[in-house]
Amino acid sequence: MHIDHTGIAVRDLDEAIAFYTTVLQGKLVDRYTNTAIGVETEIAVIHVGDDVIELLLPTSPTSPIARFMKARGKGVHHIAYRVEDLDESIESLKRDGVTFLEDTLRTTAKGRRLIYMDPRHSGGVIVELCDYPTIKQ
Repeated sequence: MHIDHTGIAVRDLDEAIAFYTTVLQGKLVDRYTNTAIGVETEIAVIHVGDDVIELLLPTSPTSPIARFMKARGKGVHHIAYRVEDLDESIESLKRDGVTFLEDTLRTTAKGRRLIYMDPRHSGGVIVELCDYPTIKQ
Protein backbone atom coordinates (compact mmCIF):
# COMPACT_ATOMS: atom_id res chain seq x y z
CA MET A 1 0.00 0.00 0.00
CA HIS A 2 1.28 3.47 -0.82
CA ILE A 3 -0.13 6.95 -1.29
CA ASP A 4 -1.73 7.25 -4.72
CA HIS A 5 -2.83 10.88 -4.50
CA THR A 6 -4.04 13.66 -2.26
CA GLY A 7 -7.43 15.23 -3.00
CA ILE A 8 -7.72 18.95 -2.29
CA ALA A 9 -11.03 20.84 -2.27
CA VAL A 10 -10.74 24.25 -3.95
CA ARG A 11 -13.00 27.23 -4.59
CA ASP A 12 -11.22 28.38 -7.79
CA LEU A 13 -9.78 25.63 -9.96
CA ASP A 14 -7.82 27.89 -12.31
CA GLU A 15 -6.20 29.70 -9.39
CA ALA A 16 -5.28 26.41 -7.73
CA ILE A 17 -3.85 25.02 -10.99
CA ALA A 18 -1.74 28.17 -11.37
CA PHE A 19 -0.33 27.74 -7.84
CA TYR A 20 0.55 24.05 -8.25
CA THR A 21 2.05 24.48 -11.73
CA THR A 22 3.85 27.78 -11.21
CA VAL A 23 4.89 27.96 -7.56
CA LEU A 24 5.35 24.22 -6.99
CA GLN A 25 6.53 23.52 -10.57
CA GLY A 26 3.92 20.78 -11.06
CA LYS A 27 2.54 19.59 -14.38
CA LEU A 28 -1.16 19.56 -15.24
CA VAL A 29 -1.71 16.08 -16.71
CA ASP A 30 -5.52 15.89 -16.83
CA ARG A 31 -8.60 18.04 -16.32
CA TYR A 32 -12.12 16.69 -16.52
CA THR A 33 -15.59 16.86 -15.00
CA ASN A 34 -17.16 13.88 -13.30
CA THR A 35 -20.93 14.32 -13.63
CA ALA A 36 -21.85 11.05 -11.89
CA ILE A 37 -24.56 11.40 -9.26
CA GLY A 38 -22.90 11.63 -5.87
CA VAL A 39 -19.64 12.95 -7.31
CA GLU A 40 -20.37 16.11 -9.38
CA THR A 41 -16.83 17.50 -9.37
CA GLU A 42 -14.41 19.13 -11.77
CA ILE A 43 -10.99 17.59 -11.29
CA ALA A 44 -7.50 18.72 -12.22
CA VAL A 45 -4.70 16.17 -11.85
CA ILE A 46 -1.29 17.68 -11.12
CA HIS A 47 2.01 15.80 -10.88
CA VAL A 48 4.50 17.44 -8.52
CA GLY A 49 7.65 15.36 -8.75
CA ASP A 50 6.57 11.78 -7.99
CA ASP A 51 3.43 12.92 -6.16
CA VAL A 52 -0.10 13.31 -7.51
CA ILE A 53 -2.52 16.02 -6.42
CA GLU A 54 -6.19 16.00 -7.43
CA LEU A 55 -7.73 19.46 -7.23
CA LEU A 56 -11.47 19.11 -6.63
CA LEU A 57 -14.05 21.79 -7.48
CA PRO A 58 -17.67 20.93 -6.72
CA THR A 59 -20.05 21.43 -9.65
CA SER A 60 -23.23 20.92 -7.60
CA PRO A 61 -24.17 22.28 -4.17
CA THR A 62 -25.06 18.72 -3.13
CA SER A 63 -21.79 17.08 -4.20
CA PRO A 64 -19.67 15.51 -1.44
CA ILE A 65 -16.96 18.12 -2.06
CA ALA A 66 -19.47 20.97 -1.66
CA ARG A 67 -20.76 19.43 1.58
CA PHE A 68 -17.19 18.99 2.82
CA MET A 69 -16.33 22.61 2.04
CA LYS A 70 -19.48 23.87 3.74
CA ALA A 71 -18.52 21.98 6.91
CA ARG A 72 -14.72 22.31 6.88
CA GLY A 73 -13.76 24.84 4.22
CA LYS A 74 -11.27 24.34 1.41
CA GLY A 75 -8.16 22.25 1.82
CA VAL A 76 -7.14 18.60 1.99
CA HIS A 77 -10.24 16.47 1.39
CA HIS A 78 -8.76 12.96 1.32
CA ILE A 79 -5.65 10.84 1.07
CA ALA A 80 -5.88 7.93 -1.36
CA TYR A 81 -3.87 4.77 -0.86
CA ARG A 82 -3.24 2.45 -3.79
CA VAL A 83 -3.63 -1.22 -2.98
CA GLU A 84 -2.82 -4.22 -5.15
CA ASP A 85 -6.36 -5.65 -5.03
CA LEU A 86 -9.21 -3.51 -3.73
CA ASP A 87 -11.56 -6.41 -3.03
CA GLU A 88 -8.95 -8.29 -1.00
CA SER A 89 -7.99 -5.15 0.93
CA ILE A 90 -11.61 -4.40 1.80
CA GLU A 91 -12.23 -7.93 3.04
CA SER A 92 -9.01 -8.01 5.06
CA LEU A 93 -9.75 -4.67 6.72
CA LYS A 94 -13.35 -5.68 7.42
CA ARG A 95 -12.03 -8.72 9.28
CA ASP A 96 -10.05 -6.25 11.41
CA GLY A 97 -13.23 -4.27 12.17
CA VAL A 98 -12.81 -1.44 9.68
CA THR A 99 -16.04 -0.23 8.08
CA PHE A 100 -16.49 1.52 4.75
CA LEU A 101 -18.87 3.99 3.23
CA GLU A 102 -20.30 1.27 0.99
CA ASP A 103 -22.15 3.70 -1.28
CA THR A 104 -18.79 5.16 -2.37
CA LEU A 105 -17.58 1.91 -3.99
CA ARG A 106 -17.26 2.62 -7.71
CA THR A 107 -15.13 2.48 -10.81
CA THR A 108 -14.28 5.83 -12.37
CA ALA A 109 -14.32 6.59 -16.08
CA LYS A 110 -10.50 6.53 -15.86
CA GLY A 111 -10.55 2.89 -14.62
CA ARG A 112 -9.74 3.48 -10.97
CA ARG A 113 -11.78 1.40 -8.51
CA LEU A 114 -12.22 3.08 -5.15
CA ILE A 115 -13.98 3.14 -1.83
CA TYR A 116 -13.82 5.44 1.19
CA MET A 117 -13.28 4.20 4.73
CA ASP A 118 -15.55 5.41 7.48
CA PRO A 119 -13.53 8.40 8.78
CA ARG A 120 -14.14 7.46 12.41
CA HIS A 121 -11.36 4.87 12.01
CA SER A 122 -8.80 7.47 10.94
CA GLY A 123 -9.38 10.32 13.37
CA GLY A 124 -11.69 12.12 10.94
CA VAL A 125 -9.32 11.92 7.96
CA ILE A 126 -11.08 10.80 4.79
CA VAL A 127 -9.16 7.78 3.45
CA GLU A 128 -9.71 6.37 -0.02
CA LEU A 129 -8.48 2.94 -1.04
CA CYS A 130 -8.05 2.41 -4.77
CA ASP A 131 -6.66 0.08 -7.38
CA TYR A 132 -6.24 0.16 -11.14
CA PRO A 133 -7.15 -3.33 -12.32
CA THR A 134 -6.52 -2.53 -16.01
CA ILE A 135 -3.08 -1.06 -15.27
CA LYS A 136 -0.22 -3.32 -14.22
CA GLN A 137 0.86 -2.37 -10.68
